[in-house]
Amino acid sequence: MFWSLVVRRDVMVRAAKTAMCVGLLLIVINHGDALLTGQWSAGQLLKMLLTFAVPYCVSTYSSVGALQNNDKS
Repeated sequence: MFWSLVVRRDVMVRAAKTAMCVGLLLIVINHGDALLTGQWSAGQLLKMLLTFAVPYCVSTYSSVGALQNNDKS
């Protein structure tokens, strides 16, 4: 049941939107100086890309939990 909810279109779209907003904000906060100077390494780029994964996972987990609780009611 958990994985079928994880791959639901509405859950994935919501998580992607959340990841874009929160991820961009975190990238600006954590890597803004490197972005402004244009001096960023491959390691920093990898960290920037991974920054989107955390809010995506949190949003997905939260949505799935809410859906599961709603089904129990």
